[in-house]
Amino acid sequence: MHLTPETSQLLTAGVSRLTRTAKHRGHRVAADLYGDLPFFGWAMLVPLEQSGPQRCSALAAAAGVDVSVGSRQVSALERAGYVERQPDPLDGRASLISLSRAGAAALARTREVRGQWGVAALDDWTEAEGRQLTALLEKLADGLDRAGRRPAVPPSRTAH
Repeated sequence: MHLTPETSQLLTAGVSRLTRTAKHRGHRVAADLYGDLPFFGWAMLVPLEQSGPQRCSALAAAAGVDVSVGSRQVSALERAGYVERQPDPLDGRASLISLSRAGAAALARTREVRGQWGVAALDDWTEAEGRQLTALLEKLADGLDRAGRRPAVPPSRTAH
């Protein structure tokens, strides 16, 4: 069974409100959440933590950015001491990027602050509500991913 158009519109409006709220509040709390870590740092450092050293191109793909953007971001993270660069043993012309101790510490600090922020935001939720929302958000993310792979449907034109 599919959602009714009314429910679909309400859900879309709710997701839009959530996105707007996160964006507006996000600017205010970003310094608290990420400290000295640049805004793109989380997206670049987590794949290094999870998958280990990798080439800049693989890291950019994991972070969802163009290789040229990823290269600039890696350079900034390297200057800040969050990543280290070593020659790729399989190809001396390439480098492998790895998470430094400072990068790992920045991720740990960010996780701690994000956890505290999340606890405060969800302090009146039950465990069941939290698990239900988590499952539904995963389902929504999967649906958005599937929809994003389909060709765009042009808006319908109505006769005037």
